[in-house]
Amino acid sequence: MELPFEPILFGYTLNIHLILEYLAFFLAFRYYVFLRKKKEDYISSHNRLSIILGAAAGALIGSRLVGVLENPLVTFSTENMLQILNTKTIMGGLFGGLLGVEIAKKIIGETKSSGDLFVLPIIVGIFIGRIGCFLSGINEFTYGIETKFFFGMNLGDGILRHPVALYELVFLIILFISLKYLKKEYILQSGELFKFFMLAYFGFRFFIEFLKPNTFFILSLSTIQILCIVCYVYYTKFIILKIKNARKKI
Repeated sequence: MELPFEPILFGYTLNIHLILEYLAFFLAFRYYVFLRKKKEDYISSHNRLSIILGAAAGALIGSRLVGVLENPLVTFSTENMLQILNTKTIMGGLFGGLLGVEIAKKIIGETKSSGDLFVLPIIVGIFIGRIGCFLSGINEFTYGIETKFFFGMNLGDGILRHPVALYELVFLIILFISLKYLKKEYILQSGELFKFFMLAYFGFRFFIEFLKPNTFFILSLSTIQILCIVCYVYYTKFIILKIKNARKKI
């Protein structure tokens, strides 16, 4: 199979990435509904809906904002407005969604943690989306820099590159299994599973970004890497608490 993979159906070239992106949203939501039915949800249906709406609004704004900052356009015109609106990134979506949830919870007065039920569905959604990124080859900005490493692949331009999307797929499988094990074998406080997910995924993305042909702005870091640092600063108290607890057990 050659990359980019562009199947043709009834004379039309299909956008495989877009198809898998919609499939990711659908399956992730169905998985979330399945998990919620299996486990008692301490948040009322009304408040849960408000939280989901807050997450969706925050994710939409965050994904577009960070997407534009990641690939800044020199000029703004009618011709490139569509590109501006379509530029998005899962990292901005995740952090924007987090902020959207916190704002929504303050508005409705909800104090219980709400993120744990979303963790595994989010990983499934990202996984399916990354398959689309890989199949899109160099048509999507998820390809890696040129390499002589034996993992190097031709993603559509005749150059052996790091298949960054494949690296992430492997990581997501490990992360899914690890968090599911953590959830089953350890007693976690409400909200901790989501925090572990965010720290693990943002930590992974910080380092994998060095294998992408990014534009590095401040301190030789890309916009995504700066966002990863912001995420770790946001969870500083949680990180310090876990380090202190780990030292007590030694």
